[in-house]
Amino acid sequence: MDKALYIAMTGAKHNMKAQANHANNMANVNTTGFRADFAQARSMGVYYGDGQPTRAYALTESPATDFAPGRVQQTGRDLDVAINGDGFIAVQSPEGGEAYTRAGDLQLDANGLMRTGNGLLVYGNNGPIAVPPSSKIAIGKDGTISIVAQGEGPENLVEIDRIKLVNPNIAQMEKSPDGLFRHAEIPVLEADANVQVTSGALEGSNVNTVEAFTEILSLSRQYELQVKLMQTVKEHSESSARLLQMS
Repeated sequence: MDKALYIAMTGAKHNMKAQANHANNMANVNTTGFRADFAQARSMGVYYGDGQPTRAYALTESPATDFAPGRVQQTGRDLDVAINGDGFIAVQSPEGGEAYTRAGDLQLDANGLMRTGNGLLVYGNNGPIAVPPSSKIAIGKDGTISIVAQGEGPENLVEIDRIKLVNPNIAQMEKSPDGLFRHAEIPVLEADANVQVTSGALEGSNVNTVEAFTEILSLSRQYELQVKLMQTVKEHSESSARLLQMS
């Protein structure tokens, strides 16, 4: 069988992987703090001994994450925060370690523990943040959490903790399958006092909907082309077999 069949097959396979990448971006267009994933394709030469490659197979990669900021929208909610510029919020990962996110849709559970919108514990100066019963809560630009205890007047605003904000080198941050970010070498980063947040606002996804949809359509056409090529190779193989039978 002509090896062109395998070349077309690898092309179709990696077209599907790239489509899955862009489809995931599209699915998270409304996810708070989401960062889109890039996808790129390159040719991989196939060598048979010495000399130049006779064929090239397709390979689709997800080389990096788009760290461009998303659109910030005002919500007016006391527990919503959007990071100004670079930086991340430290949270407890599902495995129990430390991870980082841009999602600032914070909330308090029944025990007063501060969590992100998807339920992850938010870290402060000394681990997960616990907020005592209060009638008012405010988050400052530096992440400081202040409350007015129940039964107290608004003039009795007390600082209880500070959200751990970090600002690592973006080039060393890796996006995990769970959507959280982790440093490639350092498991626990130091807090950075220069990172600031805006209270009462949320940063949206940085996915460009039109661009992602266009890429999906383009990949779909490429996939169809690869399938047609496989069909053509099959027809040529059948024609060759008929010629051999006639001879």
